[in-house]
Order: sequence, then structure tokens, then C-alpha cells
Amino acid sequence: MRCENLRRMPLCAGAMAVAAMVAGCGGDDGPKANAKPEFVGTVTMLEYDGGQDDLLTAGLGKTGLAGDAPAYTNAAAPTAVELRRNAIYNNYRALLDMTAKGGYGVLYGPNVALDGTPSLGEGKVAGGEYIAYSDDGTGRRNVTLMVQVPNSFDARQPCIVTATSSGSRGVYGAISAGEWALKRGCAVAYTDKGTGAAPHDLQNDTVPLIDGTRAAANAAGTAAAFRAALTDSERAAFNAATPNRFAFKHAHSQQNPEKDWGRFTLQAVQFAFYVLNERLGERASDGTRRQTFARGNTLVIASSISNGGGAALAAAELDDAGWIDAVAVSEPAVELPADPGVSIRRGATAVPVSAKTLVDFTTYAQVYQSCASLAPSLAGAPFQAAYAATLSPLAAARCASLRSKGLLTGADSAAQAEEALAKLRAYGWEAEAQVLHPSLAAFEVAPAVAVTFANGLARAGVQERLCGYGYGATTATGVPEALNATALAAMFVTGNGVPPAGGVQLINENNPGGAARDLLSRSPSTASFDMNLDGALCLRQLVEGNDAWAQRLKTGVDETRRNGNLRGKPVVIVHGRDDALLPVSHTSRPYAALNKRVEGAASKLSYIEVTNAQHFDSFIGLPAVLPGYDSRYIPLHVYLNQALDAVWANLRNGTALPPSQVVRTVPRGGTPGEAPAITAANVPPIAATPAAANRIDYAAGVLTIPD
Repeated sequence: MRCENLRRMPLCAGAMAVAAMVAGCGGDDGPKANAKPEFVGTVTMLEYDGGQDDLLTAGLGKTGLAGDAPAYTNAAAPTAVELRRNAIYNNYRALLDMTAKGGYGVLYGPNVALDGTPSLGEGKVAGGEYIAYSDDGTGRRNVTLMVQVPNSFDARQPCIVTATSSGSRGVYGAISAGEWALKRGCAVAYTDKGTGAAPHDLQNDTVPLIDGTRAAANAAGTAAAFRAALTDSERAAFNAATPNRFAFKHAHSQQNPEKDWGRFTLQAVQFAFYVLNERLGERASDGTRRQTFARGNTLVIASSISNGGGAALAAAELDDAGWIDAVAVSEPAVELPADPGVSIRRGATAVPVSAKTLVDFTTYAQVYQSCASLAPSLAGAPFQAAYAATLSPLAAARCASLRSKGLLTGADSAAQAEEALAKLRAYGWEAEAQVLHPSLAAFEVAPAVAVTFANGLARAGVQERLCGYGYGATTATGVPEALNATALAAMFVTGNGVPPAGGVQLINENNPGGAARDLLSRSPSTASFDMNLDGALCLRQLVEGNDAWAQRLKTGVDETRRNGNLRGKPVVIVHGRDDALLPVSHTSRPYAALNKRVEGAASKLSYIEVTNAQHFDSFIGLPAVLPGYDSRYIPLHVYLNQALDAVWANLRNGTALPPSQVVRTVPRGGTPGEAPAITAANVPPIAATPAAANRIDYAAGVLTIPD
């Protein structure tokens, strides 16, 4: 029996049969003794009964996840159990539309079975949850790893699915991606990939622990999930100059965690194998566990969304030891080579700008998006009217400042806004994505991402205040103040690691007259309330310039670039055409082309581009706040589940992956904010044989996408 064939076959009779087959592949002495990977620290395990508490919903069930947030007994000092429950609640809701009209509980959700029927009741999943740090013993890295093993785990068909956190969230940040695996009876391998939601409170010197609770930094020692690399005297000086500030791990660890997201994902897989064998492996005569589950007999699918999806692709590229069998990801963030040697066509039109890095196109958006959002041509776009009503003076000042610096030429705000919008379109945003600029600008998405990633890539310390930015709470008028104690205590739950979030704002430390909230601040060079154009241009110069900080950023970016070699693994990437956060022409499109160029005939990548889909499914579920998302967009999560189904069928049954294609969905329509309920007709399946007009083709370095 060939070892490489074991993964594709139903195993005979549980763990003992697995052990017997592995023994036939690995020598005379049977499976080796199970051993904890050297990078794994102390492991904690909790068992969940699937009633009071569970792996997927923290005991809330399908109904509770859609209801009000669970309460704390003492909000200023929440327990680890309370923090976990609320973290699962918040992270699940942060990634999905939670309304029944949008598909929750009907097309997806804990109660929806793998066959698409809402037949699982509350959808609670019993099993064990194992958590540990990955570290080198210093406590400086402390990447959180977590493995969930459902009681339904099938030792005859063992499987592991990764769910690396999206964005810069904590370890529960991709819990909705882990859902498919738990229903399939697979173990789920999670990691926060060296980011995380909770900060180091520099004023009071408290830090987050692995379970979300907080402790004094000195008492926590190497158990801190993150502690800024400051001496006591440095921290005191920093606090004297800028009190009540915070350091966040992604931005301020000074380790450029993005360069290791693939490695951390592979470590999560290795930790999962260790956990499975400790829990279910064959026992040796001395009572120790054997390596019953191994690469030769266990299917491993790397999955997740957004940054987590990019981490899955990075892990597959790094995987020279065969840990991963396939990849299924949604809207991945991927950094392309400086010259990928590929180009994109949409229909008959060449895309002039593509394959830019995230920090490149996001700093570009930060400069122009707030001005562009006033464009009259965007009338009727989600949140555009509200944006104009609440932020028009600031956005108009941004337009005017851009003109004063020669970056726009229009004579008035309307003309300047249209010009800024055209610049974004020319820099790689799809025409369909343009209507999303006002809502993203209102939520300060581009500044949040740009500041975090620039700091992280350049390995900037919090004390260096890169481009004059800091993090802290502010009053309603933008004056820095101490953060409410209950807000800090819940940051593991409410934060996303990329402020503004959880009560922490972006602060312009260079604001004339004193530090102020970035959105409400002035630029020193203009003295105008232009949303800190100076800060945005400083970040942009890190991308375009050549000074020492720009060189540090460039070094960090180069460490994160992908090579496109997925080692012949079956891969399905789904991405929404309307994505305005991670535009398809900078991410999935050129990555798919790069893979075809690098792997040639060996490539098994299918790229699925979905119309009427954008980056934030959760925004669809906010019809009162963001009317128009509901009538325009469908949930991309449906297609992540289909991608997982496709790679599973390929690995288990040899079913061919669907060809690369455009899936043409049907918006719900109706009145913005009151769209009719979604049906299966709105989200047609990925086609096994797509129509010629929908096929995505690659030839001679060019990826051609149908209109």
C-alpha cells in the first residue's frame, strides 16, 4: 500500500487501523511516540459538552449568536469563560450577515448542515479545545495556537482544517471559517498569527494573557500575549509625553509578523497533529500515546478569509514537508512579487495597474478616498448621503488640501472629488467597487489598515510614533483621554487589532495645538481640518520614498511577498468582484495568474470571481446603518463553503475542481435597507462546467476575466 494514497481512502476501523497502515509506511517499530513540537509551550485543554458550552457557539447556539451580547458578571473584570463566549459571539458576527433575510440560519449558520438544509437545531458542537503559545522561550513571540477537536471526529477519515485569524484579530477571529470543519467532523487548527485584539496599556502597564484576561506586565512576564519592548524608563518618558496610549501587537511587536503568517499556520497544523494523537492516538504498552495520525493518513485543508486566507496560501507555498493537502480560501490578502510577470484583462480591456501590495494601494486609498466619497456620481451609494451630511466639511477640506499640494486640479469640491474617484479607479479598483468608498471612508478603514501595516512592516516601535500616529481613547471632540476600564477589559472581545476599534482611536500626535483624534485633526502644513492629510502623505512616502523609514518598510514588504508556487496542491480561491478593501486586481487575480505562470501544467488552482460580492459580509446585515448593502450584495461566505466542498470532494473522491470562472449572482434588490429575503436563486452554485462567457482563461502571462 502506497503511503501517499492513504489520505484519499476511508480508513478501516478507527485509530488502530490507522496505526497499522502507518506502521506499514514507516518502518518496523510502528508509529513513533507522540511528542509535543518544540515551539509549543504549556497546553491548556477544556472539554465542552455541546449544551452549556460548545466549540462553535460557546453555548449560545444559532439563536444566541443572533441575539444580544452575553452579559458579564463584572464588566471591569470579566472571567476567561465570559471573554471566550463573547469573543466567539463578536468574531462570528464580525464576519457574517446575521440576519435571516440575508441568509443566516437559511443558507449558512450553525444550524445549516453540510447538505445545505437547516437541520442541525442550535448547531452546538461538543469536543475539546486546546490552547498554547508558539514561542522560542523568550515570550517575545507568543503566537496563540488553538485546536478544536469535535467529538464527531472520525478516526477512519481523519481531517484537519486551518482557520487562521482574519484581519489582525485574536485566535477566535476565524471561528466562522472553522464551522465547516466542525460540521465535517474535522479538527480545526487556529492561530492568531502573531497579531491579536488586545493591547499593552502603556499608562497602567497591563497586558493581555492568552485567555484574554489582563495582568500587570511584570507579573505576567513571559506569559503576556504581547508586551511592548520598552524599558521602564522608556515607558515613563513615553507616558509623560503622550499619556493614555496603547501598543498593539501587529503594529508594534517590531517583528513584522506578516512575514511569518504562513509559518504560524503550518505550526497550527503541527500542533493539531500533536493534539489529535494525545487525544485519540494508539496507546503504547507504557501508556504513552503514539503518532497514530500523521501526514500519510490525515487530510489537511488550509482555509480562512482575508489575511487568514493569505496566510493559508503562504503556508502552502512554504510547505516542503507535505503538511497541507489542499487550500480553500476567500478574499485572500496576498503580496505579489515586485514584478510578477503577469497582467490582467477584463473583457477586452487591459487592467493598467495591478499586483500592488496592500500597504501600497491602502496608503493610496488613505490619501484620496475621503475626498472621493463626496463625488456627485456616487449619489445613492451606501452611506454616501450620511457621509456627506456628517463629514462633508472635513472631506471637502481634504479635497482642498490635495489641490493645494498639486495632487488634484479641480476648481471646487465636486470636481476634486470626481478627480479623486477617477484616481482610485485608475489605480486598480473595479468600477463596481467605487460605490463602497463612502462607507469605508466613514469607518476609517484605509487609515486603520495603513497605519497598522506600515508600523508592522517597518518594525516600528510604539515610541517611534511612525508618521506621527498613536493609539488611544478620545472624547467626542477628539481630545485624548483615558480609556474606560470596562472597554479595556473587553478588548480581547471587541477589538480587531487594527484601531479604530473597541474604543481606541487613531491619534494625530502632530496636530497643531495638541494631539487629537486623526479624523478630526489638522495637518501642520495646511493648518486645515483635513483629516490629517500630512499623516496620510507621510505613510504614502514610505511606499514611494527612499529615506531610512521607506527602506525599512521596503525590507518588510519584501519579506511578505509570495512566489505563487503552491506545489501542485488543489486550490480554490473565491473573491468578490466588488471588493474595495482588497481589490481583485491587486490580490486574487494576479496571484492566480502568477501561480499559472510558475506551475504551468502542474497548477491545480481554480479562481472563482463572484459578482455582487464585497469584503464585509457583516455590513450586509446592518440595513439600518448601511442601507444598500442588503439590496446590492450577496454573502461571499456561501462560496467559501462551496470551495471547501470542492477541495474535499477532490481529495476524497477525485472529483475534478471546478474550472476558473465568474459566478454571476443576483442581488436581492428592493428598497435599500428593506431588501427581500435571499433565496438560493440569488447565489447560484459554482459550475462544474461554466458557460464559455463565464470562463476565466490564462495564456502567455495574461489572465482574462469575462466582463
